[in-house]
Amino acid sequence: MTVNDVVQIGREALYLIIETAAPILLISMIVGLIVSIFQTITSIQEQTLTFVPKIIAVFVGIMIFGYWMLNNMAGYMEKLWNNFSVYIR
Repeated sequence: MTVNDVVQIGREALYLIIETAAPILLISMIVGLIVSIFQTITSIQEQTLTFVPKIIAVFVGIMIFGYWMLNNMAGYMEKLWNNFSVYIR
């Protein structure tokens, strides 16, 4: 296993992390922005108001995207295990 192989595995892992986390992070960001606009319009400055909608939105996002996220991670791990004999040389 060469340095290039290790760098390639790391690059693929980082890309997978970004790709898998992006939908949930975007949902959280959009809900946070909407709640912030609502707080600005109504002059309500309660910090806990942003927490509950974000948690609910993230849970719904995980319910929607969870299958896809797990398939991405499982596919990557399967690829790593299938190539294990190549990596130990």
